[in-house]
Amino acid sequence: MIKILIFFLLSQSVFAQTKPDELVDFSSIKDVLKNDRLDESVRIKQEKNEKLRIQKARASKARFNIPGENDFWQIMSELWLVKNQQILKWDFQKPDFGLDTAFQDFLEKQGLLEKSFKILLIDSANVTHFALPTTANHYLLILSLPFIRTLDLSKLEISLLLMEDMVRADAELFKSHIRPTAKDLIGTNYVGGTLDLKKIESVLKKYDEMILDKGFTFSQQFEITKHMDRTLKNNQELWGTYYRLIVKIDKLVKENALYKNLARIYPSPELQLNWLTPSKSNDL
Repeated sequence: MIKILIFFLLSQSVFAQTKPDELVDFSSIKDVLKNDRLDESVRIKQEKNEKLRIQKARASKARFNIPGENDFWQIMSELWLVKNQQILKWDFQKPDFGLDTAFQDFLEKQGLLEKSFKILLIDSANVTHFALPTTANHYLLILSLPFIRTLDLSKLEISLLLMEDMVRADAELFKSHIRPTAKDLIGTNYVGGTLDLKKIESVLKKYDEMILDKGFTFSQQFEITKHMDRTLKNNQELWGTYYRLIVKIDKLVKENALYKNLARIYPSPELQLNWLTPSKSNDL
């Protein structure tokens, strides 16, 4: 368009100097306009090709992206579940206890809305219950079928146990233990190189350490227990059910060697009973 404007201005000067009986060669004007349109068409085509090239380059690079904070945890948790299928035994015909519906109703009654979850029943006592990290406002809850059957837990007791796991997940106690090892992976890109599988294996080992071996600290367990105490203290029925649940678990870890590891992962039921409000325990 700039070329056309310049040509127009120059042509005005030409016309001003042309005598009435002289003819202007309009064919040359047509050639200029045609060439200008061709130049504009070439420029547009080049810009389009450049945009396509950039898009393809970005798409190619994205193939080597490691997910960011939100999606990373879900992928790693699912990978850990697959890796430990033999230990957890989650691939079995599960009875329908109606736990999903019962727990959803429980959460809504507590005002805990916009929370989604998946309860994964396992046919193993190696992990009694645990909330694996996943996406925001979503919970992946492991629950041992032998554990709840041994204690003969009601749906309300199971809901309270799962709620306690959700509180731990919200506090990001698990993530804080794993994140230092995972920080070199989260949200990175390995284009031009190879994925460092040793880093992934290191993260999975931290999962093993937290879920199967060391568990949570005494101070972390204290904070979770006190949180449950404060949350439930205005409802004597719920508080009493939670207290009796801890009593059951305390007795189990003391009498059944199959569950002795539970007190190491969640230290410890006996201490939890001491941490709960004494005045309320006397009313039971």
